[in-house]
Amino acid sequence: MLNNVISHIKPNESFQLNGVQYTIDTVKILANNFIKEGSENERNLGAFILNWIDDSEDILLKTSGTTSKTNAILMPKAAFINSAKATAAFFNLNPGDVALCCLPFSYIAAKMMFVRAWVLGLKLDFIPPTSSPLEHLPQNYYDFSAMVPLQVQNSFSKLHKIGTLLIGGAPISSALANQLNGHESSIFETFGMTETVSHIAAKNLSEGETVFRVLPNISIAQDDRACLTVNTPHLNPKIVQTNDVVSLVSDTVFKWLGRFDHVINSGGVKVHPETLEKQLQNQIKAPFFITALPDEILGQKVVLIVEGKSKQLDLDLSGIEGIKRPKEIFFIPQFHVTQSGKIQRQKTLDSLDLNHS
Repeated sequence: MLNNVISHIKPNESFQLNGVQYTIDTVKILANNFIKEGSENERNLGAFILNWIDDSEDILLKTSGTTSKTNAILMPKAAFINSAKATAAFFNLNPGDVALCCLPFSYIAAKMMFVRAWVLGLKLDFIPPTSSPLEHLPQNYYDFSAMVPLQVQNSFSKLHKIGTLLIGGAPISSALANQLNGHESSIFETFGMTETVSHIAAKNLSEGETVFRVLPNISIAQDDRACLTVNTPHLNPKIVQTNDVVSLVSDTVFKWLGRFDHVINSGGVKVHPETLEKQLQNQIKAPFFITALPDEILGQKVVLIVEGKSKQLDLDLSGIEGIKRPKEIFFIPQFHVTQSGKIQRQKTLDSLDLNHS
């Protein structure tokens, strides 16, 4: 259960930030300097640090929209602490381990990297959040880090510099997952949301796992839509309802199928775009996604949206049920994407004005 008594007053004695050890007083000075003179990323970190060390019991976070529309929620600081401890137990993190944060501090993932360092006593280096973060590092090896898939793809030849790597923020393609299978580093795809203060489950890609396993003290179930519900009393007193359609393997293991709000109903058949995309991704080199358009006979018809110039695509659709095959293909010069690399499907679709073409 959540404990409202905040036990983070002082940082762990092993805590360091970019090679410097801080006290409450000195980290406050650092935070104020970041806010006054730092980059946007440093200003965001500075604001979070001040919030973290103040007398309030909660922190205001902006949700990503995983469970509902984007909104602001108050999360107890105790939940951050409990999440950090759960991560340490699951991934075997210890005081003095060296960690790298290459994610933007406007997101919960980076905020949690700071909290883990503070609570667990990690030596945290943070660098500007670029798409190729391992090009120029303060040191040659890190015990722990987290990235989005785009960063991993662009850093593949240098991933051995990270002992344990978490990947989140956007779905990982089967091609990238296959590349990571057997890697010398321990590489995990994570599943989580702001409402649970970061990840609640992980999939070991370096060992070829295809399902997510929940962290300790977390229970999962499905609603009547087959969407995942998450019970994490040490993180959130409420059961978190997601829009993620899953297949439950057991009460601690699940397979992610796609987003409920993306599901296409074509002639009474439910089509999960993300599942269909995995079937096609080895045949299409450019970024693409599956979506639907209105159809007089089917209600909705499956269509394929591809980034780039219009060209002939010779696709082998023999392994896909007829009604699930794309009925039309559209090209767009450039997709709209989020900072973490997720395709903004609706925004991209709206820019094509397909419903009026």
